[in-house]
Amino acid sequence: MRRANKSFVPTIKFREALGHEFVDIALLYEALTHSSANIPFRGQGDRSLIYTNYERLEFLGDRVLGLVVADILLERYPDEAEGGLAKRHAKLVSRETLSQIAREIDLSPNLIFAKNDRTDEKNQSLLADALEAVIAALYRDGGLACAASFIKRHWHLAMSSASTPPQDAKSSLQEWAMSKALPLPNYIEISREGPPHEPIFTVAVSIAGYPEVKAQGSSKRAAEQKAAAGLFEIIEARSG
Repeated sequence: MRRANKSFVPTIKFREALGHEFVDIALLYEALTHSSANIPFRGQGDRSLIYTNYERLEFLGDRVLGLVVADILLERYPDEAEGGLAKRHAKLVSRETLSQIAREIDLSPNLIFAKNDRTDEKNQSLLADALEAVIAALYRDGGLACAASFIKRHWHLAMSSASTPPQDAKSSLQEWAMSKALPLPNYIEISREGPPHEPIFTVAVSIAGYPEVKAQGSSKRAAEQKAAAGLFEIIEARSG
């Protein structure tokens, strides 16, 4: 059975942000444990050695967050078409939004690393993954209403900040190309470097008649968005 380390005490700001007293504190401990910590426990059944980290909970938290945000958007924008809702949803569950909220709730100081090596604790992708795991821990300990309450509180500003659906750089670039009767932007993955849990993607994008633009990101999608934004800046500069 998994147990939290006896010295595990989350910061006051983080506990207040959670708004929930855990019945099973080991769930929260697991949600905050980075894979580098390799904390072992004996699994059920064959009693094989299993390592506690946030990756399994992250898998669940991603789905819980997606469901709750979709439900809120349907309620908040009853007359908006599916395309607009999809754009809002993508923005609200993005790495950028998740990492920003993780910083606001003081998640980073509570992360558990191997031998107190906290070099990567502010990595955007890591913070986003850990926050999804925390949402899963809230869901498993307190139910969907508990997780939904947390999401509604901390995603409120992000949901209220745009009166119209956000237009991402890739969509803007594609629409511009279509308006000029040009071939659609061509994205090529140049490389993927770094460890599996913290990859760095390099992507290039090109449109006929314009220079190729490269960018890096913690996911392929993030790198494509940055490359698209860079190329769109060149296009706008040429258009005056």
